[in-house]
Amino acid sequence: MLKEKQPNHQLARLITEAGFSNKGLADRIVRLGRLRGAPDLRYNHSSIARWLRGEQPRHPVPEIIAEVFTIELGRRVSVPELGMKPHTLSRGVGLELPTNQAGIARTASILWKADLDQQRLLVDAEVDSSAFATTALRWLIGPWDPAPAPTSGRRIGASEVEEIRQVTHAFRILDNRLGGGHVRGPVIEYLHTHVGPLLRDGRSTEEIRRRLFAAAADLTKLAAWLYHDLDKQGLAQRYFIQALAMAKFAGDDGLSGEVLAAMSQQAHYVAQPAHAVDLARAAQTAAHRAGLPLLMTECLVMEAHGYAAQREPRACALALTRANRAYERATSPDLPDWLTYFDEAYFAAKIAHCFRDLGRASETEQYALRSLNMDPAYRRGKTFNIAVLAMALAKQGRIDEACEQGRTAIDMAAGLTSARVYRYIRDLARAFHPYESERDVRELMDYAEERLPALRVRGERP
Repeated sequence: MLKEKQPNHQLARLITEAGFSNKGLADRIVRLGRLRGAPDLRYNHSSIARWLRGEQPRHPVPEIIAEVFTIELGRRVSVPELGMKPHTLSRGVGLELPTNQAGIARTASILWKADLDQQRLLVDAEVDSSAFATTALRWLIGPWDPAPAPTSGRRIGASEVEEIRQVTHAFRILDNRLGGGHVRGPVIEYLHTHVGPLLRDGRSTEEIRRRLFAAAADLTKLAAWLYHDLDKQGLAQRYFIQALAMAKFAGDDGLSGEVLAAMSQQAHYVAQPAHAVDLARAAQTAAHRAGLPLLMTECLVMEAHGYAAQREPRACALALTRANRAYERATSPDLPDWLTYFDEAYFAAKIAHCFRDLGRASETEQYALRSLNMDPAYRRGKTFNIAVLAMALAKQGRIDEACEQGRTAIDMAAGLTSARVYRYIRDLARAFHPYESERDVRELMDYAEERLPALRVRGERP
C-alpha cells in the first residue's frame, strides 16, 4: 500500500516568511536554475502547489529552491528545512573532468558543500586508480565546450581575481609552515562561500573569466594538496581533478601541468608508480605548451621518481638527465606564484627521493645535503629532507650522525599537522630497526614518542 503524501508545512512556512507567491517562487527557481546549469526547468504556480501537497521534485531542484530562500532570507536554508530529502551524493562525485563552465562550477560547488557538511562518502573516500588515467587522457584529447560568458549576474573584475590570488598566497604560506590540518577548514569555507558564487554567477570579460578560473584552480589545487598532506587521498584526488578542469577551462597550460605533476606525486605516494609516470608525461605536454623549462624540470623529475619506485634505474637516470638539461634552461625570473617554490634545493630533494627509492644511500645523502639549503619558510619540506638524510645515513651504518639528523627532523615535525611528516618519521624508525638495540637509537625512539605523542614508532619494521 502506497504511503499517503503529507502536506509540506515547512515549505509553506518558508514561503510565508519570504513573502513569495507560488508564481513568484516558481519564477525565481527557473531563473536561478539557468544560472546553475539547469536551463530546462519548467515550473509554475501549480508546481508549487503540488510540492505543498507533499510531492518532491528531482535533483537538483530542491538544492536550487534552498538557494532561492537563502538569497531571499539572508540566512542559510538547507534542503531538509524545506521539508524535502537531500540528494544522495554520488560515489563518483568529483572524479570526472567537467568540460564546460556550468559543469565545472556545478561539480566544484557540490564537492565543496559536501565536504563542509562532512558527508561520510567523501570523508572516507579512497583513491580511484582508474581516474588517474581517464583524467589525463580527457585533459589531453577530450572535447571542451567554449560556452559563452553569462550575460546576467554579478559583475566582476580584476580586483576579485586578485583577492583570490592573495588569499591563496596567504593560505599557502600557512600550509608550508604549519601543515595541512591548520588551514583545511578555512580554505574549503572560502572556496564554497566566496569562489563558488563567482564561478557560477560572475559576469565579466573573457580575459577576466579566464583569470578567475585560473585563480580558482590554484586555490582548489592547494585544497587538494592539504588533503594529500593529511592523507585524505580520495578527497585530494577529487580536488586535483576539479583544479585541472578549471585550469584547462582557463587556458592555462602551465597551471594544468603543475596540477598534473601534483597528481603524479600523489600517485607515487599511494603506490601507483605506473600512473605517476603517465601523469608526469602528460604534465610535460602542458609544460612544453606553456614554455616553462622550470615546470618541465619538475615534470621530468616526477617521471624519474615513478621509475625509481618501479626499480627501473636506467629509465630513472635518463629522466633525471633530461630534468637537469631542462633546469639549465630555466632562467626566467617571472615565474607564476604557484611555481616559485621550485628552486635548486627543491630539485635536489626530489633527486634524493629518487635515489632513496632505488636503495642508493650514498647518492641519497649527497642530494639530501644539497636540499638542506631550502628556504626555512618551507618547514614541512625541510623536515622531509632532513628525515631522508637521516635515513640515508642510517642505511650506511653511520648511526651517530643519523640520530643527530633524526632528532632535528623530530623537532621540526612537532607542531606540524601533517600525516606525510608522520609517515617520514615512521620510515626513519624503520631505517633504524637493524640498530634498535643500540642506546642512541633507543633514546631517539623515546624522544620521538615524547615529542610526537600521536606517533607510534616502536616496532616499525622495514
